[in-house]
Amino acid sequence: MDLTAFWPITLTLLTQFVLRLLGAIAIWLIAQRLIDFGLKLLRRTFRNQQVEPTLINYLMNILSVTLRIILIVAILGFFGVETTSFAALLAALGIAIGAAWSGLLANFAAGAFLMIFRPFKTGDLISAAGVTGKVAEIGLFTTTINTLDNVMTIVANNKIFSDNIENFSANAYRRVDLTAQLHHDVNHNEAIRLLKQRISQIPNVLNNPAPDVEILSFNLAGPVLAVRPYCHNENYWQVYFDTNKVIRETFGEAGYPIPEQRYAFSNIPSGDGSKPFIPSASLKSS
Repeated sequence: MDLTAFWPITLTLLTQFVLRLLGAIAIWLIAQRLIDFGLKLLRRTFRNQQVEPTLINYLMNILSVTLRIILIVAILGFFGVETTSFAALLAALGIAIGAAWSGLLANFAAGAFLMIFRPFKTGDLISAAGVTGKVAEIGLFTTTINTLDNVMTIVANNKIFSDNIENFSANAYRRVDLTAQLHHDVNHNEAIRLLKQRISQIPNVLNNPAPDVEILSFNLAGPVLAVRPYCHNENYWQVYFDTNKVIRETFGEAGYPIPEQRYAFSNIPSGDGSKPFIPSASLKSS
């Protein structure tokens, strides 16, 4: 067999392969530059729109991987490889991964919405999914919260997004809700005046709005006062404890008696009407 006859054909095929390979490499390098340039522009646009940095990083990573997969499929098509079955395989793989990672995808979607709608940010004091504390980190799948007793708690984003979210740091100030029990014999107007005067002197208690001290309810021991000073969020517990101290000190200095429950029996005849109960009977129990 004369091998010299096959040499021109081999040389032609080899030349075509080398040219296509060089063309594919050129396409890959140029496309890579274009993808990086486009992603930089998009990242700059998101930053100008003040989008959450964590969300920007994840979006950029997803776009980068997606565009490079498309580029690889295009290069395979340039070499004459049938890409229809390859695209179907990728779609089937995506469906399988989505079914297997349905919980992770739910957390992913919830994390994206948390970063877009921003019901809270890093450093805010929140209560969500049964956890109360300061937000340490907002991830795409989980959120890290340091609780009030300094325990790091990692909560799934889907659990947070599907529950009520209380953001204590969103408003400029908050109210401290306390109560004070009075004795029956105490003049409530005098007690209210003394408490308002003393509470307004507590450090970090706001004058606007002014503290509220009013009768909230009544029980067997006497009137119950609602004591409600206002303060900034970071001073909440200091004001809470100081207000409790002021209530006790104010009532003690004023000489108010200790509240005690009272039960009074009226003159009610017995069942057969022959003997009445002992009149004016009174019981006291502290």
